[in-house]
Amino acid sequence: MPGSSRPAAPGPLARLVDARPGEAAPALWSFASFFTLLAGYYVLRSLREEMGIRGGVDNLPWNFTATFGLMLVALPLYSALVARVPRARAIPLVYRFFLVTLVGFWLLFRAGVPSAPLARAFFVWVSVYGLFVVSVFWSLLVDLFTTDQGKRLFGFVAAGGSAGAIAGPVCVELLVGMVGVADLVLVSAVLLEVSTRSMGRIIRWSHRSGAALARAAEGSGEAGAALGGSAWSGVAMVFRDRYLLGIAAQMLLFTLGSTLLYFQVAHLVAGSGLDSASRTRLFARVDLAVNVAALLTGSLATGRLVSRIGLGAALALVPALTAGGFALAAGWPTFWVLASFQALRRAASYAVERPAREVLYTVVTREERYKSKAFVDTVVYRAGDAGSAWLARGLGAAGVGLAGSLLVAVPVGLAGVVLALWLAREERRREPSGATRRAA
Repeated sequence: MPGSSRPAAPGPLARLVDARPGEAAPALWSFASFFTLLAGYYVLRSLREEMGIRGGVDNLPWNFTATFGLMLVALPLYSALVARVPRARAIPLVYRFFLVTLVGFWLLFRAGVPSAPLARAFFVWVSVYGLFVVSVFWSLLVDLFTTDQGKRLFGFVAAGGSAGAIAGPVCVELLVGMVGVADLVLVSAVLLEVSTRSMGRIIRWSHRSGAALARAAEGSGEAGAALGGSAWSGVAMVFRDRYLLGIAAQMLLFTLGSTLLYFQVAHLVAGSGLDSASRTRLFARVDLAVNVAALLTGSLATGRLVSRIGLGAALALVPALTAGGFALAAGWPTFWVLASFQALRRAASYAVERPAREVLYTVVTREERYKSKAFVDTVVYRAGDAGSAWLARGLGAAGVGLAGSLLVAVPVGLAGVVLALWLAREERRREPSGATRRAA
C-alpha cells in the first residue's frame, strides 16, 4: 500500500530511488510525464529569452508586468475549473488548452506577423505557460502521493524534469538552423501531448492502487472529486494560514534573486553584438549547462539527500547559495561569472530546492494543494518577477552600478535561510499522526 514501510522494490530502479513495491510504475510514468513536459518547455524557453531581447531589453519590466496581469486573469479561471471538474478531466483540459495556444503561435510565426509585437506576446505567454503547467503537474503529484512517498520519490521525478530540460536545449541546438522558430513551437506542442497522456496513466494508477484513498486518509478530502469553493478561495487561504503565507514569502524571496540576476545577464547579452540565432543558441547552451548540472549533482539522489540532511537544510540550500553567490559575483561582475552563478543556482533549485518545496504541500488540504499552490506558483511568482524587474530598473536609474545591484540580493538570501528552517519545522508539526499513517 502507499506509504508503507516495506522493503524497496528490487531491480535497477531501486539503485536510483527508494521505491517500495507497487511504486515503480507510477514513479516511471511521473518521470516520463515530467521529462516530456520540461523538454517541450525548454524548447520554448530558449526562444522566449531571444524574444525578450528582440522585443527590447528596456521593455522587459513591462513584459513581466503584463505577465503578472495575465496571471491575475488566468488564476481564477483555473480555480473555477478545478472547483467544478474532477482532476482526471481538469488536468488534461488545462494542458490541452495550452496545446491549442501553442498551435496558434505556430500559425502566427508561419504567417509572418510583425516581429516585435509577436516577440513580446510570445515572451509573456511562455512566462505564463511555464509556471502553470509545472505547477499543475506538481499539484497532481502531491495529491496522489503520500507525504512519505513524496520525500522518497519526488527527487527521482525531478530528475525526469532535469533530463527533459537537457533534451529541450539539445533540440534547439540541433534543429533551430534547419527548421526555424515556427516548427520548434510545433515540436513543443507534440511533447506536451505526450506528457498529458503519461499523466493520464498516473491518474489511472492512483484509482487502481488505492493511492487516492491513502491521501484522503491523510486529510486530503474525497479522492478524485471536484474541489468546490470559489475561484478566489485559494488566495484567501494563503492569507489566513501562516504556513502557506510563509511558502508565498519564500517564493517572493527566490524570485527577487532570480530576476535581479536575470536582468544583469540579459543586459550583458544584449550588448554583446551577437545576432538572433547566436543569442538563441547561447541561451540554449546556458539552459543545457544548468540542467546537466541539476541531473548530475543531485536530482537522482534528492530523495535520499532530504532524508539524510533534513528538509530544512534542503530548503535552505538555494537561499544560502544566493547570499554567498551574489556577494562573490559583486566582486567579479562579468558575463561568464554571472552566467555560471545563474546556472549553479538554477541547478540547485531544480535538483534539491524545488522537490523539497513540493513536500511542503503534502501536509495541506486538496483545495489548498490545487488552488493556493497555483496562486503561489503563478501569481506570487510573477508578482515577484514584476517587482524585481522594476527594482532592477530603479537601481539602474539611480546610478547604482552592477556590483551594487548584486549586493542587494545578499540579505534576501539570508532571510530565505531563516524562513526555510521555519517552514521545515512547521511541516514536521503538520505531518499526519502515526495512527493516520498506519490507516493510510
